[in-house]
Amino acid sequence: MIDTHAHLNVSEYNDDVNDVVKRAKENQVKKIIVVGMDHETSLKAIELSTKYQELYATVGIHPGYVNDSDHMKLNGLYNNKKVIAVGEIGLDYYWTDDNRELQEKIFEEQIQKAILLNLPVIIHTRNSFNEAYEIVKKYQGKVRGVFHCFSSNYIDALKAIELGFFIGVDGPITFKNNQMLVEIVQNIPLENLLIETDSPYLTPIPFRGKRNEPANVYYVAQKIAEIKNISFDEVKKVTTNNAVKLFNLRGDK
Repeated sequence: MIDTHAHLNVSEYNDDVNDVVKRAKENQVKKIIVVGMDHETSLKAIELSTKYQELYATVGIHPGYVNDSDHMKLNGLYNNKKVIAVGEIGLDYYWTDDNRELQEKIFEEQIQKAILLNLPVIIHTRNSFNEAYEIVKKYQGKVRGVFHCFSSNYIDALKAIELGFFIGVDGPITFKNNQMLVEIVQNIPLENLLIETDSPYLTPIPFRGKRNEPANVYYVAQKIAEIKNISFDEVKKVTTNNAVKLFNLRGDK
């Protein structure tokens, strides 16, 4: 399996990254994509991907960091051979919407950067799918990527897929009373899904309340298999192929 979204570049892992990577491998997770959120975490992602063959990095400015970060300062980081995407980028109107114009400007500029570099994008949306969709739609056919940790409804998932994007599924698929996400997983093809942890956040059942880590993507895949009434191996095979296709992971970069 491939955990396509983890933040091993944050302080929660300062003391035990080696053990975290080891546990992931023991739980059938062969590759982990470490996702940048600003200049510091993007640098850290690259450092980790350089140290561990199993890790890859992304570079980007998360919408929650746009007030304090200049994405133009990231330009020199994209040259690293282990950088495989622009992200995490997007719009977040849950935490603040008083800087909508800035969020939208930085989001669109980073999409343009991804197109220029021929890299996929990892998109974060919270209370903002429609606005993000309208921006991405302007670049339909030119940009590819994933709507990470999808939190909107089935109709919006179909709209994202029509743009050529994948749907990222994380620990919340294991939570009770998450019928909206269950409906999405039930009704869209496995070929349109990626599995993620968003570690250290969104820990799946049975470990909810504890620090999340990439090994737990196993439980996300297991729940998808249960919902779709297919084998775990099928989920593992298809979602791995999806990640390899999107992030160009055919052989180590």
